[in-house]
Amino acid sequence: MSASTHSPVLKHHFGDLNQQHASERLGMWMFLATEVLFFGGLFGAYACYRLWYAAEFEFASSFMNVKFASINTVFLVTSSLTMTLAIRCAKIGDKAGLYRNLLLTFALGSAFMVLKGFEYAEDFHEGILPGASSFGVTDLKHNIKTDAEHAGLDTGKVRLFLCFYYIMTGIHGVHIIIGLGCILWLVQQTYANQIPPENYSTVEVVSLYWHLVDAIWLFLMPMLYLAGAHIPHAH
Repeated sequence: MSASTHSPVLKHHFGDLNQQHASERLGMWMFLATEVLFFGGLFGAYACYRLWYAAEFEFASSFMNVKFASINTVFLVTSSLTMTLAIRCAKIGDKAGLYRNLLLTFALGSAFMVLKGFEYAEDFHEGILPGASSFGVTDLKHNIKTDAEHAGLDTGKVRLFLCFYYIMTGIHGVHIIIGLGCILWLVQQTYANQIPPENYSTVEVVSLYWHLVDAIWLFLMPMLYLAGAHIPHAH
């Protein structure tokens, strides 16, 4: 019987820690596979409409705030780095480093959500919404509906892009919030000395989820924000 069998973090239904860690990773990968299928459906639907209504989607994309999206991309990419460093600290038993990197990851993820909130507020203020009541705002420098009509575009197709924008970024935001909750749990576990080096996989499985959420954003950013970057009236 291996020494790892006597570890206090070993669950009774596993033979050893290696089996426990492998099971935890497998469970998370199976869950992530369902997430890929879910977002894959959204990406597939977007891709089809993007091909069918290229002009309208490019036009609507030009109203997205590329500056905010670029800053948020930096936040999430950096948070993936700090999350990876947290795994390393957990492996070597560096509690202070683990605590610090988890808090940095949480701060970067929170900064993403705060900036996204400001972006949504700006969109609402400028009437960049799929609803008909907000779509027809007239006291704007660049009214999306009027500009679309002047360009000879179908405003219904423009509104379809905005539906995709809010649905996809909104669902992604919900995943970010869930990830932040998991990171806070890891912070609490670290503070309570519940993540010894032999149980580093607790951090690893949460990191897998966080990396997927970050990777999804790396697809959303160019799809939603860069399609119409060449149009002059972009932000």
